[in-house]
Amino acid sequence: MGIHHYFKSLSDMEKLFRCPGKFKYNEHTVAAHSFKVTKIAQFLGTVEEHHGKTVNWKNLYEKALNHDYPEIFTGDIKTPVKYASSELNRLFSEVEEEMAHKFVLAEFPDEYQSIYLARFKEGKDRTLEGNVLSVADKIDLLYESFGEIQKGNPEPIFLEIYQEALSTILRFREMKSVEFFLEKVLPDMLAEKFIPHSELSKITENLIAASK
Repeated sequence: MGIHHYFKSLSDMEKLFRCPGKFKYNEHTVAAHSFKVTKIAQFLGTVEEHHGKTVNWKNLYEKALNHDYPEIFTGDIKTPVKYASSELNRLFSEVEEEMAHKFVLAEFPDEYQSIYLARFKEGKDRTLEGNVLSVADKIDLLYESFGEIQKGNPEPIFLEIYQEALSTILRFREMKSVEFFLEKVLPDMLAEKFIPHSELSKITENLIAASK
């Protein structure tokens, strides 16, 4: 078992699909999500650094790469379910962290356990790197839901996910990277042609207006 078990478990992330149980035009795995979040976090961190912030890149990359690894123990929970209440979200996080804790103690050599216990903890803390992770995670979720809406997916959950993701991003609008996203990226997204264009544009405008 040991580290072999850990390396083998990385392939499980390729088989773990996000937003299970709903019709989707495009399937997204937890492995692909982790890669995309890391790339998005890299750009957001670059914007923050350009505007004078000091970014701990090692910390940021470790947070982004590892942020959803504990889902191999629990599976992906639909966003509207996970965030239905702060208490429910806390319980999900506690279960994932406890299972990851047991996994590390069982599979990792003693000299590396403290390192990986820290890496597998919730990375969305109040540091700059934690905030960048929070935003990057929701930007990828926004794109996943937008892709389904753009293709005319009739499942209402994708509109719910879009709203939840954008609402979370807007809570960090004081960050320069979020300002860049809202002013430079989001308008380009909404300018693309898709079926319920007016409805999604209205939802976006209302959420942005309400956050000011």
